[in-house]
Amino acid sequence: LKYIYAFDMSNDVRKTSHSGSWYSRDGNRLNRELDSWIAKALKHTLQPSNVKAIISPHAGYSYCGSTAAYAYAAINPSKIQRVFILGPSHHEYINGCALSSLNYYGTPLYNLKIDQTTNNELHSSGLFTKMSTHVDEAEHSIEMQLPFLAKVMERFPSNFQVIPVLVGAINTQQEVAYGKLFSNYLLKEDVLFVISSDFCHWGERFQYTHCNDKFTQIFKSIEDLDHQGMQHIEALDFTGFTSYLKKTKNTICGRHPIAILLAAIDSIKAQLSNPTLKFVNYSQSNQLESSLSISSSDVGGNCLAPFVFS
Repeated sequence: LKYIYAFDMSNDVRKTSHSGSWYSRDGNRLNRELDSWIAKALKHTLQPSNVKAIISPHAGYSYCGSTAAYAYAAINPSKIQRVFILGPSHHEYINGCALSSLNYYGTPLYNLKIDQTTNNELHSSGLFTKMSTHVDEAEHSIEMQLPFLAKVMERFPSNFQVIPVLVGAINTQQEVAYGKLFSNYLLKEDVLFVISSDFCHWGERFQYTHCNDKFTQIFKSIEDLDHQGMQHIEALDFTGFTSYLKKTKNTICGRHPIAILLAAIDSIKAQLSNPTLKFVNYSQSNQLESSLSISSSDVGGNCLAPFVFS
């Protein structure tokens, strides 16, 4: 496939505001990079299966592209018709969750259509506000998932629609409420959830310099800290994960979207047949030896079969 990309300046298409800096603006170059990352991931992870949800990082692709590919490589696109993308709000304070006001999300590959029917269903619950176009285009956590999603769905570009959800600074009770709401969609065969999250952001810039004294190297302490959280996520342990965050204060920027997913699974466990969530890769942007540096951790994970419902 060859991609010819030009900005669509119409009011109903979200601009690719982070292309050209966080990832390539050139569709053909981006397509080659995505192909390469996914091909490498497929050599080390499970073949595409009936995945219901993935956790994927949202840093610049030079840092996280190869890691994110491990999550997207596990997706079987053939039955997917709706994709919920839950990303944390980095710039706008939101006490709840917000939906897009636009009709399409642009990517350098092709535009992704927003599911207005589902958007309206969610909005009618009273639990969601609408993002302004400025807030929508300023946020990167959802945008960084779009090219990967467009790539894995490229054989079925007209078969699916997206529901972007910007998740604000919500509390545990709100996480449970949103989880219960989204669990109704999680049970549907044609739905995929994409949870956008990096893991530990370490350094003075992030006001987080926790270091376990049993490690002589900072990056080892960060890895140990992240894996403690990952163990709770793999165990589908909503309560354990929220307690871990309160105890460690780990700067997992997508902690609320992750907690919503865990709460959703928790509310329908009785209807599931041994659901599993397995992390398939882990990387750090910089293996810190000195406290003078900064780092962030990227994790790729996915809910694997038998997360299938009948």
